[in-house]
Amino acid sequence: MRTVAVLGGGIGGLAASYYLCKNPLVTKVVLLESSSRFGGWLWSTRRSDGAVFEHGPRGIRPAGTVGRNTLNMMEDLGLTADILPVTYSHVASKNRYLYVNGELRKMPSGVSGLMRTVPPFSRPLLWSVAMEMLVKKGKEDDESIHSFVSRRLGRELADIAVDSLCRGVFAGDCRKLSVRSCFPLLYKAEQSRGSVVLGMLLGSGPSPEIRPGPLAQRSMKESWAQWSLRKGVESLPESITEFLQHSGKAELHRDAAVTQIEPSASGWKVHMEDGIVSADHIISALPAKALSSSLPPSCQPLIQQLMDVSSVTVAVVNLEYEGSVLPVTGFGHLVPSSEDRGLLGVVYDSVPFPQHNRPDGHTTRLTVMMGGAWFQEVFGAPEAVTEEGLLERATEAVRCHLGVTAAPSWSRVLLHRDCIPQYQEGHFRRVEFMRSFIKTNNLPLSLIGSSYDGVSVNDVIFGGRTAVEQLTGV
Repeated sequence: MRTVAVLGGGIGGLAASYYLCKNPLVTKVVLLESSSRFGGWLWSTRRSDGAVFEHGPRGIRPAGTVGRNTLNMMEDLGLTADILPVTYSHVASKNRYLYVNGELRKMPSGVSGLMRTVPPFSRPLLWSVAMEMLVKKGKEDDESIHSFVSRRLGRELADIAVDSLCRGVFAGDCRKLSVRSCFPLLYKAEQSRGSVVLGMLLGSGPSPEIRPGPLAQRSMKESWAQWSLRKGVESLPESITEFLQHSGKAELHRDAAVTQIEPSASGWKVHMEDGIVSADHIISALPAKALSSSLPPSCQPLIQQLMDVSSVTVAVVNLEYEGSVLPVTGFGHLVPSSEDRGLLGVVYDSVPFPQHNRPDGHTTRLTVMMGGAWFQEVFGAPEAVTEEGLLERATEAVRCHLGVTAAPSWSRVLLHRDCIPQYQEGHFRRVEFMRSFIKTNNLPLSLIGSSYDGVSVNDVIFGGRTAVEQLTGV
């Protein structure tokens, strides 16, 4: 494998390039990124006074195979000393809220919380959990998350808790999203054990084994729920970029949008506005739609499937207030679609990561997330939306939900166009078709990134590793 071209310099493309450079069978890696910066949605603002604000993912989970894999990478990159862990005993882990019927409601946690009736729910959650084990296994090969949870745990949980969760994680509508693709653990648990509860307790089949390094072992010993980095999560793509620059194998190109990909005798010719790169293999970490527009006509069946992967636009508003303004402490609150279709949730950033507050004086940092699957319906076309309008909507939500009447002392509004792919029912069949088409036609092409196998930072990094292992057999 002489030259591998990696398309897209977000965390997926960076991770794939990192694993390629560590692989002895790869001679050269060419990373092409269309924008002026690497890192994609991992994007932090570091103010000169020491405050840090996240515009994309903020806390990364250490759990499972994919979580351990990321922590092993962090250790290898020398970032161990910069990690800010949040344990399960921390108030940000124990206190999560829903905004329902005009009120903040703490989600039940711990055994005592499960045994009591806690508004907005009309019965103890333990009752739903116990009854779930008696529900027959579904016969469909996929269904919506809402349908799955309604069937197994009851309509109320689906309408309120799961609706809110899907808005927080995917900025999506649980009535359209696929349970098999969005929550594969739940789907596998039902398939293997006939029950989600039993599947979670007893395990639901083998998963890839990743040996936990010292950092991952520490995360288990100390019961981390999530972690960030001292200078924000953008430190991760920055560290990978630095590693690649010193690897002796990688060629990094910013402002290098791919316009066309055409087959060649040895693999591919990748056309950009100001040049051509020849490669034996392509690993594409581009969004599915972006890749579809540059593939040759011979890939028409693949192009059609790529075009059908939709994504949503999210407005992210970072706010800073002077003093301590929160009426409650916790990670934040989510809002079900029945309450407010446009507002997805508010994260209380200062609670899990007070280290990101400016060191002098007491402040409160919040992030308001809006739009998602409801963006067009509530705000109109993204190109017509103003920053002023989004800021006003965000501060109004903070005033209404949290009782904060003061104006923020600092704010930043960002509109993330098409930032989260939506795995709608049957997504797994689409991805299977794409990979089958690539294999049948012997295309030297790998598909990675959030369009296919998971939208989390951990999933995307692990996808890069898997692609490299399948490509090189190492």
